[in-house]
Amino acid sequence: MTSLRGRTRDFPPAVRLLMANQFAINLAFYMLMPYLAAHLSGSLGLAAWAVGFVLGVRNFSQQGMFLIGGTIADRLGYKVPIMVGCLLRTVGFGLLGWADSLPALIAASAATGFAGALFNPAVRAYLAAEAGERRVDAFAAFNVHYQAGMLLGPLVGLALLAADFRLVSTVAAAVFAALTLLQWRALPARRGTASGAAPASEGVLAQWRTVVSNRPFLLFATAMIGSYVLSFQVYLALPLAAADALGTSGTAVTGGLFVVSAAVAVLGQLRLTGWAKLRWTPARALVRGLAAMGTAFLPLTLTPPGARTAVLASLVAAVVLLAAGSAVVYPFEMDIVVTLSGERLVATHYGLYNTVSGLGITLGNLVTGALWDFAERHDARWLTWSVLSCTGIACAASVAALSRTGRLTPRQPEPVPA
Repeated sequence: MTSLRGRTRDFPPAVRLLMANQFAINLAFYMLMPYLAAHLSGSLGLAAWAVGFVLGVRNFSQQGMFLIGGTIADRLGYKVPIMVGCLLRTVGFGLLGWADSLPALIAASAATGFAGALFNPAVRAYLAAEAGERRVDAFAAFNVHYQAGMLLGPLVGLALLAADFRLVSTVAAAVFAALTLLQWRALPARRGTASGAAPASEGVLAQWRTVVSNRPFLLFATAMIGSYVLSFQVYLALPLAAADALGTSGTAVTGGLFVVSAAVAVLGQLRLTGWAKLRWTPARALVRGLAAMGTAFLPLTLTPPGARTAVLASLVAAVVLLAAGSAVVYPFEMDIVVTLSGERLVATHYGLYNTVSGLGITLGNLVTGALWDFAERHDARWLTWSVLSCTGIACAASVAALSRTGRLTPRQPEPVPA
């Protein structure tokens, strides 16, 4: 952590504030969200369909609105959507703990999701603009703060939950209220470069056409979908495997896997990024990181389902490899998005990139779930892990092909009319 403090101090004050901001955002988010379903079904007595609908509204209003959030950031500057997003989370998280009617809960969930769609593209575009040529290092340090918030949030929420869920929601809302005030007082107003901001004369549809016509960017976003599907298996296939092999102990093991995943990112991110920068180009780092993510599922392919100790060891190995591969991929991935944008409409590019990956996760989860059911019926659990491994290799091959054909080279900024 000493190295993290030293690295963080090297960046401009705005970048340091964005990193601390992201830590607090994730701390408050994961303080509440893991326990929301139990509150809705237990304390409020909602039916399972209503619980699923409330949670689905949050996911849809975030994933479906990323492009809108990025567009707003490029038109109004980065500070406004970051601040408004934190304010919306304040209201939404407060309502999730104190509201008891379904319409109010749906509105709170929608506000919470749209808040993420507002500040996520803006934060990343702001970070890229401020960090300049040190974008890879900045995103690596940013991811450490991101993962640290994920690691500590559930623990803080669990401690507060001993009193009452309303206390959890109130504290989480208070964190976002403090962040709103902090952004207002301390975060400088910032737009993209002169060529990066959306001109006032340019309409939203023209702005979107510019991004959608960026073929190398769209190819890269499509090639990276599989990496997000693989990362999400910490929440889907791996918990299913733990429950299948370990029974009632699977829940505790799943919680431990989350901790291991976050700990690998927190402790290894800066070292892995530094090591990769010295040895590989950004494209090669991506290819090797994606290949490692695919390799993560190979031990499970070879593990007999009934061997509890072997399954547990394979699960831990899979989580470690997934987290390490993701740590290698993330900073270079974020940097390449800026490169492919030509540093123009960066937030809109990030918004569309997040929307594409979100849709990919949804479809990937449907396929993975169906594949798991099929494999279970035919006693062929190796099939699920083999397909996931092939997904990682296919992603790595796709990025390598884009690199070989020159599609990951910098895009020249387009001239902006005076």
